[in-house]
Amino acid sequence: MILMFQRQSQGVAGLFSGYPALPGTYDEMFDSGAARSAFTRVASLLDAMPKEDLARAQALAEHSLLKQGVTFSVYGDSRGTEKIFPFCLLPRLIAGSDWSRLERGLQQRLRALGMFLDDIYGEQKILSAGVVPAEMVLGAAGYRENLRGIKPPGGVRIHISGIDLIRDPAGTWRVLEDNLRTPSGVSYVMENRQLSKRMFPRVFDAARVHRVDHYPTRLAETLRSVSPAPDGDTYAVVLTPGPYNSAYFEHSFLARTMGLELVQAPDLFVEGDKVYCRTTRGPRRVDVIYRRTDEAFLDPEVFRPDSVLGVPGLMRAYAAGNVALANAPGNGVADDKAVYPFVPDMIKFYLGEEPLLDQVPTYVCLRDDDRQYVLEHLGEMVVKAVDEAGGYGMLMGPQSTAEQRDEFRRRITAEPRRYIAQHRVELSSCPTWIGEKNAVEPRRVDLRPYILTSREGPWVLPGGLTRVALVAGSYVVNSSQGGGSKDTWVMKETT
Repeated sequence: MILMFQRQSQGVAGLFSGYPALPGTYDEMFDSGAARSAFTRVASLLDAMPKEDLARAQALAEHSLLKQGVTFSVYGDSRGTEKIFPFCLLPRLIAGSDWSRLERGLQQRLRALGMFLDDIYGEQKILSAGVVPAEMVLGAAGYRENLRGIKPPGGVRIHISGIDLIRDPAGTWRVLEDNLRTPSGVSYVMENRQLSKRMFPRVFDAARVHRVDHYPTRLAETLRSVSPAPDGDTYAVVLTPGPYNSAYFEHSFLARTMGLELVQAPDLFVEGDKVYCRTTRGPRRVDVIYRRTDEAFLDPEVFRPDSVLGVPGLMRAYAAGNVALANAPGNGVADDKAVYPFVPDMIKFYLGEEPLLDQVPTYVCLRDDDRQYVLEHLGEMVVKAVDEAGGYGMLMGPQSTAEQRDEFRRRITAEPRRYIAQHRVELSSCPTWIGEKNAVEPRRVDLRPYILTSREGPWVLPGGLTRVALVAGSYVVNSSQGGGSKDTWVMKETT
């Protein structure tokens, strides 16, 4: 094994010299002070970089993000809504063999979740069999009874998904939650990759990293695969709520890289149960809509009548099979945090297989025994509201005050269906550049791989968005809560 810190013998401290391992965590790059066997060459090359050079490269990367407008919005932030997405140049490495196992588990999970949605909006066999309690599904905020019996064009409901993963202290991958409605973040994956290749060309080449720049092409192919139009005649668009949406940069980025029109609701109209786009050459029939508008605002005739972001009659065209919507409305029932504990049972029920990916053991507060346990152990638990995201509506028990625990005790007692709880899992850590300290320190990370599902089945982008908790000691990786991102280098398997 090639050990790190080889430059110290020459009297020059390496980039990782004195790197302080975070106790109790699985470090993604190091094990007992040495680089993990798959990463020795890459770690050695990074270690040879002077800190001054890394600091300059980091500053250049941040300037590039600013110039390109790679931002996100934080609603209600008194300091301003537009922010540069924080980025750490030091990559997160994943060995090829490790990724192969993860890829199979993600594909299995998406097949089962797709079958679950087909069933829930169809015969509901899994409820009749008692595998998943009916009240968990039918009482979910994301379940849409008025969509039952509607079959999506192309037979696919989860075209784009982002599955949040963590790695526990033993190095085991665990699914933290599923994102099956309008998952965001993949544009940052591609922007991060461009920065990595530009700043670390020699290291990148030595690492033999799988590419991610073909994601827009694969996404466009996925959209065309479910089109109700004849082959070659598909007209697809990206529907955005507009420039004030927090992920508008991504909407425009994906539309541009796929070569599709970026449209807003006033650009579309429905006539004769078909959707049309207003163009300079007159109306054009739309076959596929990659929607980035929340379904509650999608069609005022079916969902919120006060919506000005939707297209009246859109769901009529969808129900008639004349337009495909990616993702399908109603998917929220499958990524409800109270339904999440039952995904392993879905895999066994629909596929007759054992789950390939572990989950985080979860207490469902609607259950009397689970609720009692959670209320008695609030100081040890992470409590999550099933209808919140982005790190909001959450109690971090071990870091909470007595007042916060009392407040959540009242909330759980009043609305038990709305909450689940988990013992805090120690997230894995990764070497991270801390500019204000001019040093590399461990910070906790998670991973969001992106999976595209066409008629042929799921395909996993070899990489994903590594989110990092930049605040020392923090477990919250969300950008709206002070988190940032890293490029994820999935290395090719050696033959």
